[in-house]
Amino acid sequence: MPIWNPDFECMERSDLDKLQGERLKQIAAYAYHKIPIYRRKFEELGIAPDDINGLDDLGRLPFTTKQDLRDEYPFNNFAVPVEEVVRLHASSGTTGKPTVGGYTQNDLDLWAEVMARTVTSCGVTSKDVAHNAYGYGLFTGGLGFHLGYQTVGATVVPVSGGLTRRQLMLMEDFGATVITCTPSYSLVLAEEAAELGIDFKSRMKVRVGIFGAEPWTEEMRVKIENRLNLEAYDIYGLTEIIGPGVSVECEHHNGMHIFEDHFLPEIIDPKTGGQLPFGEEGELVFTTLTKEAMPVIRYRTRDRTVLHQEKCACGRTMVRMEKVRGRTDDMLIVRGVNVFPSLIEKALLSVDGLEPQYQIILDRPKDRLDKLEIWVEASLTFFEPIDTQALENLRKTAENELSQTLGISARVKLMGPSTIERSIGKAVRVVDKRKLYND
Repeated sequence: MPIWNPDFECMERSDLDKLQGERLKQIAAYAYHKIPIYRRKFEELGIAPDDINGLDDLGRLPFTTKQDLRDEYPFNNFAVPVEEVVRLHASSGTTGKPTVGGYTQNDLDLWAEVMARTVTSCGVTSKDVAHNAYGYGLFTGGLGFHLGYQTVGATVVPVSGGLTRRQLMLMEDFGATVITCTPSYSLVLAEEAAELGIDFKSRMKVRVGIFGAEPWTEEMRVKIENRLNLEAYDIYGLTEIIGPGVSVECEHHNGMHIFEDHFLPEIIDPKTGGQLPFGEEGELVFTTLTKEAMPVIRYRTRDRTVLHQEKCACGRTMVRMEKVRGRTDDMLIVRGVNVFPSLIEKALLSVDGLEPQYQIILDRPKDRLDKLEIWVEASLTFFEPIDTQALENLRKTAENELSQTLGISARVKLMGPSTIERSIGKAVRVVDKRKLYND
């Protein structure tokens, strides 16, 4: 499979380390002189830009958190005047003020480059018709992928989210060969197609799906590939760094290659902040090496993963990150036990007869222990006609699988087809009602 920029993506490790070291020194000085928050952080640690001479000094630099960026809302974390910023994006801001991302023209050129690498890694070429169902607007997904597709010369269909039946019509009529959206929305498309009697294998040309913006398991990948008759690729990105275009899988699906000539990754212990070696799980941290409008130093993503440095069979030498295993702040503590939503999904999708549509409901009735309940849809075959005994057996199987996986009991509530609310964006998987009793 072709590589968009082999000079960098396949660079010798020693040369890449040297390049990163040079760029780290430059960005540290740039951030110190241009952004007040970094000047304060440097001074609090008693360091100056001249103290940063290469990669060995990365651990001396201060961390940046999402709260740091929110505190500088909207533009105080920019290194250039607003009149030099040609585009603004922002995170959803569901838990406070949104995190704003600013881009100069040079930043947009950088974004186009890494997005061209991204879609090329998934096998997209100028011959493809790309159905882009990521949201357009302040969210970076839609316009980020649009840049990548345009750069490689693919035909872009900027359909954005929603109007699912219309999307299916356009995918068929325009001959889409590539689709990009959240993994949960791809399943919404598959469900709607099944209701309309549309068979993806016989009526659609789509062969590649590029999915991200929310966690998804390998079990979910199998479901998506089977239902949409395509090869599914995982991506990773975030507004604070650039948007999509930070890392992507290649055809070997053995981790997502990070474009670390621009985005320097490290893994830290989320409790101590200490750096961890390759192969150990921890919190993913990024330093942008070439961003102009909004450079960030040692940004704590809160995402848990593992990094690997071995050269990939595809020829790329850049570090690979495993699928995000959850967030350091999304761990649920249920009756004293640590529970990660990704483990619940993994357990559910290992049970034949369950659909990949579920919600995790947490409750704490007054003066009682936490209650964990999983609402999950059962396959249509259990309801045509309804088979009460088979449903009860399925429920017990699911509860046993969850108990073995999580180490605690969870009640499973089986739902009928299409009864759990669908989302055209990021799926809402966890409903925590316990906060209602916290005072």
